[in-house]
Amino acid sequence: MSKLHFTEGNDVELLHSGAQFFPALISSIDQAQHEVYLESYIFATDHTAQMVQAALVQAAARGVKVRVVIDWIGSDRQAALSLTQCFNEQGVDCRCFNPWFKRGLARTHRKICVVDRQIAIVGGLNIIDDNIADDGSGLVLPFPRWDFAVTVTGPLVANIHLEVDAQWRKLGKLDLRTRFALMQHLRADAKVAGKQITSAALVVRDNLRNRATIQRAYLHALGMARSRAILVTPYFAPGRKFRRALISAATRGVDVVLLLGVGQFALQDAVSQSFYPKLLAAGVRIVEYGKTQLHAKVAVIDEDWATVGSSNFDGLSLFVNHEANIVVRDKAFAASLTHELELGIADGTEIFAEDVQKKAWYKRAWHGTAYLIYRGLMRIVTFGHYG
Repeated sequence: MSKLHFTEGNDVELLHSGAQFFPALISSIDQAQHEVYLESYIFATDHTAQMVQAALVQAAARGVKVRVVIDWIGSDRQAALSLTQCFNEQGVDCRCFNPWFKRGLARTHRKICVVDRQIAIVGGLNIIDDNIADDGSGLVLPFPRWDFAVTVTGPLVANIHLEVDAQWRKLGKLDLRTRFALMQHLRADAKVAGKQITSAALVVRDNLRNRATIQRAYLHALGMARSRAILVTPYFAPGRKFRRALISAATRGVDVVLLLGVGQFALQDAVSQSFYPKLLAAGVRIVEYGKTQLHAKVAVIDEDWATVGSSNFDGLSLFVNHEANIVVRDKAFAASLTHELELGIADGTEIFAEDVQKKAWYKRAWHGTAYLIYRGLMRIVTFGHYG
């Protein structure tokens, strides 16, 4: 298992939901002098997204090099192509990730912005209004979506810039020889950039260099856990290795808490609930969050390991999509995130073994059927890597 490349001397600030994320994002873009890279799974057309779009266009108009990557599926196919054309006509260089599945099934699920190679923003928030459901339904949420991102300044920004620049170049018209040379160059750069150790690290997942890096980071942290692990995701459907790591930590006395989003997709809820019996029997605590849409993909393990990013605990995030997380080794940051997660746990409903046992037989049967359907689909999509 390869170690994460930590860099010291970074300033990492937690951003809670859109109320903090969008002002920080737009302010950074407004202050840009040289270049802006923005990558997002969803780039909507609502008022909030239009404000981000306007900031990008204004930056380009004053001579800043602005490069945007949006996902074809996440940004709603034809709308994504239209937005790409609109951006390009307004002076913003925009590329659509994998339209028409020309490069397989992978999506870019990353949410990253890097400005002037000085500040980076990484997390789980898409470019969409916090009060509108992100599943295309247009439903107004009862409370703003529950999510997190971080701003990063310091040496780690160079690594993050390397990643977004590589993504941009890979989406250009490169022949296979040039593409291979680029990947070799990136490997060399990553080794040089990773010489300093401690503080914070960027961990990404793709289908070339980093096929299992995010899962490995979680497995290593869970394997080293001593007292407590809080893991948060809206989409919970991990493979065997991840489930075993959760159970192993709980059985050796670690207080393992899963805070899971529910209520958005019935099939996803059923798949998640199919794992409840074994996890609860092993001592894993499960809390369902239904106050509003939970979209956070974060974790805190013990008092000095935390991560914020785009990766869910499911087959798509761990084995198919491009993802990006920031891992922080800092007690103050971990304490800040822990405080937010404890508030989320307090707003949720804890599930106990007897709750599962009381469910009607046909509901339990549906959970098992949903898992088999999901597992079959994931084994096809991941070429047998999901289990």
